[in-house]
Amino acid sequence: MELGTKIPLAERMRPSKLDDLVGQEHLTGPAGVIRLTIKSGNIPSMILWGPPGVGKTTIANIIANEVKKPFHTLSAISAGVKDIREIIEKAKLSPRSILFIDEIHRFNKGQQDALLGAVEKGTITLIGATTENPSFEVNSALLSRCQVYTLKALGEEQLMTLIHQALTKDGTLKKRKIQIKEHDALLNISGGDGRKLLNLLELISDSTPGEVVVTNQLVLDVAQKHIALYDKSGEQHYDIISAFIKSIRGSDPNAAVYYLARMIEGGEDVKFIARRMLILAAEDIGNANPTALVIANNTFQAVDVIGYPEARIILSQCAVYLACSAKSNASYMAIENALQTVRETGDLPVPLAIRNAPTKLMKTMGYGQNYQYAHSFENNFALMEFLPEKLKNTTFYNPGNNAREEELRKYLKARWKEKYGY
Repeated sequence: MELGTKIPLAERMRPSKLDDLVGQEHLTGPAGVIRLTIKSGNIPSMILWGPPGVGKTTIANIIANEVKKPFHTLSAISAGVKDIREIIEKAKLSPRSILFIDEIHRFNKGQQDALLGAVEKGTITLIGATTENPSFEVNSALLSRCQVYTLKALGEEQLMTLIHQALTKDGTLKKRKIQIKEHDALLNISGGDGRKLLNLLELISDSTPGEVVVTNQLVLDVAQKHIALYDKSGEQHYDIISAFIKSIRGSDPNAAVYYLARMIEGGEDVKFIARRMLILAAEDIGNANPTALVIANNTFQAVDVIGYPEARIILSQCAVYLACSAKSNASYMAIENALQTVRETGDLPVPLAIRNAPTKLMKTMGYGQNYQYAHSFENNFALMEFLPEKLKNTTFYNPGNNAREEELRKYLKARWKEKYGY
């Protein structure tokens, strides 16, 4: 078979059995919900949510193979309502046929609505794959009829397992003399994406005659020579949005608008870009400039209404504003710290003074007693304990080093004195 027409390595290595799948043990391990579901034979409609190249399509294929049900596939990038209805009609002859839809978040409301009746009646079992949060991108009516399973990026050990499998099991690669001398670049460029890793490994093999000694420099040289054009459904989609966000975070408006232009020229979904800026406004700017979140939210709403080509102007205005804004991740770190504490300490008892006391019994038990109503005190502040006893004096929010949050620090220090170390 000629080079360029052969089946890609990632496809050749795609497992057909659950035991051969690398990664996602929380779903496919001995106690994993997907393994138990397959054993039961009762497959619910589901959404597989996770980054690219972690096994979403593979799991859908394995489920179909294991339960021996008719299997249909559609790509939301190219399919329309007509394609959906044709498959539903076929499925009526074979109830519980499985319909796998890749990139289901790209379906519009009408396309998703076309699935509702068939999913609800059990005519089809829907398996949707998405890299986007289904809470935002899948209609609530359809989402309520599906289980959502979250897949994780592959770790170093799992990626190394894929490399070993490819070199020892693939009919083409095992004929070559390939030595992995260094693997850092392979793993870093793949970014937890198994498909990207295997395709890069094959590219190195195809580009290097004779014996192949894989070094970090070789990987970088080969990768740089084969940079693909922007593809909103491919791996560069994630590289460019990453560069865009990091440019804004790094306060570089010039780089930000460059990567924005790359995405616009490639036909990227306007809401995808706006949503990423909305998240960044809270995560990376926060209370250093609260207006950033307002502008990002208005941008999201505006571009959704206007669409291309005019939306490019609004996106650019927002990207430049965010890039030039003061930065702080203090609020982001506050909730991350609090979540970690909750996971470590569990459900600690709420202090009695700030518990709700709607019944007489609760009042006799001390609920709400000694609560100090802030507005009854000078400066609308009463010095009392709100955290559980075990977490007394714990600081989760540490204001950032910027003008606005320095004001917040002064406010907190004046009231809490030394309690939280402000």
